[in-house]
Amino acid sequence: MDYQFKAGSIPLLVSMPHVGTDIPDDVAAAMTPAAVDKQDTDWHLVRLYEFLGEMGASTLSARWSRYVIDLNRPPENTNLYPGQDTTGLCPVDTFHREPLYREGHTPSEAEVQRRLAAYWKPYHDQLRAELDRLLALHGRVVLWDAHSIASVVPRFFEGKLPDLNFGTADGKSCAPGLSDAIVARALAQDQFSVAVNGRFKGGHITRHYGQPANNVHAIQLEMCQSTYMDEEAPYGYREDRAQQVQGVLMQMTQAAADWGRA
Repeated sequence: MDYQFKAGSIPLLVSMPHVGTDIPDDVAAAMTPAAVDKQDTDWHLVRLYEFLGEMGASTLSARWSRYVIDLNRPPENTNLYPGQDTTGLCPVDTFHREPLYREGHTPSEAEVQRRLAAYWKPYHDQLRAELDRLLALHGRVVLWDAHSIASVVPRFFEGKLPDLNFGTADGKSCAPGLSDAIVARALAQDQFSVAVNGRFKGGHITRHYGQPANNVHAIQLEMCQSTYMDEEAPYGYREDRAQQVQGVLMQMTQAAADWGRA
């Protein structure tokens, strides 16, 4: 299977497109040692969001590493942040500009198209199908796209990121009432800093599937990994930190579910 999926009963689907760590043998054969480290993975998010099952939310998480193909990039590989540096549909380097492929082995256009069909499309087909199922059941649905990133990545932003970074494509991907309800829960605590539509406005999943006029409302949360794990290899999960931010996540996702049922 190209992903892990669990159907829920409430109008909330949580997508985790960057948690995958598998790399097919034929792809790995062309890669450098930097790829093996998989440092740009959204580590441990499935564990961090493990409470979603008890809530009744649907969950979809990736199997394949973002180094194989990035599930949160558009299939035509357009830059979601024009004028800013970013990694592409089939990344050729890490967030720290380390090459992912041995010289002369970067993916050809034909290889990119093969990966789109083999690895990208199955995830998005399941995502679309579950949104449609929940929409038919409930009349509207909330899509929560869950991400995490190292708190300091000079290639993409200066200094340290806020802890919780919400993106709604500058308000286009969901109704104001939904984002207001979620962000209000985030701002009710003082342990973690918060930004809305700052450096992260939502990737392809948020922008493409978030269609408020069609009752599909999408929001992305990009979390600093320092809130729940060690940011250096071997990227250990830190239960002492995770418990604190997990409580906030539970409140925010519950707000999303409540809004979806209203």
